[in-house]
Amino acid sequence: MFRRWQSQNKDNDPSQQDAKIREIKDALGPLSGRSLQFCTDACLRRYLVARNWNVDKAKKMLEETLKWRSTYKPEEIRWHEVAHEGETGKVSRANFHDRLGRTVLIMRPGMQNSTSPEDNIRHLVYLIENAILNLPEGQEQMSWLIDFTGWSLNTNIPIKTARDIIYILQNHYPERLAIVVLYNPPRIFEAFWKVVKYFVDPKTFQKIKFVYPNNKESEEVMKSFFDVENLPSEFGGQASLKYDHEEFSRLMAQDDVKTANFWGFGNKSCHATNGYSGADVAPEPLSLAPPAS
Repeated sequence: MFRRWQSQNKDNDPSQQDAKIREIKDALGPLSGRSLQFCTDACLRRYLVARNWNVDKAKKMLEETLKWRSTYKPEEIRWHEVAHEGETGKVSRANFHDRLGRTVLIMRPGMQNSTSPEDNIRHLVYLIENAILNLPEGQEQMSWLIDFTGWSLNTNIPIKTARDIIYILQNHYPERLAIVVLYNPPRIFEAFWKVVKYFVDPKTFQKIKFVYPNNKESEEVMKSFFDVENLPSEFGGQASLKYDHEEFSRLMAQDDVKTANFWGFGNKSCHATNGYSGADVAPEPLSLAPPAS
């Protein structure tokens, strides 16, 4: 027990953490191109945290991510390629942030409109990358709000797709999630969850909150993470949630330009100081309300 406490205390020492970041840099060896741009100190820290500051395990995890990114190329996905998946508004970036200024993704699985697992995943990966791009300086995590209105087993994604999404999130976007709110899931969801939860690692599991209307504990969870004035009524707040696909597509097209510039596809390149948090690319205000007629 004393040795475990010593190890944890050592990992909390900033100088020891910096030493481990240098150690994993040396272990990775020379990097170039997008791999070099991706592997900022903030990025290396996230992988180390995900593997409890074990350099060997963090290095293996990061190398697997670099291999995945080199083949999947998430930074090259453009909105027009996945826009058909977003027509119903099943996943979108919110027009508000949580209390700490983090990007919020809103998910409405009851609006599932696709039978293609690959397209489903590609659409979600695009929006994860977009959420990261739009994080404010000094913030590395995002929040997910999942509204189960209209959800049924008929609209549910297959277990394998859920497992693949969890794998990508946990292994290729470690420490990017602050909280996942499962809002008012129906009782029938419990059967699906009993299977899926075994794919969720302990750190991610702690971030998943089941929240229900008219429940005092649930209300406190929501108030601790979100301003009620900004929160849509679908999540117990006072704001309205309206998804306009044409407007959202216009905003995503603008963000595609930012993405191209950030990764050096455009005429100018942007230097990352906080992973690819978008610190150098200020997000424009986002509104999901229909344009005024």
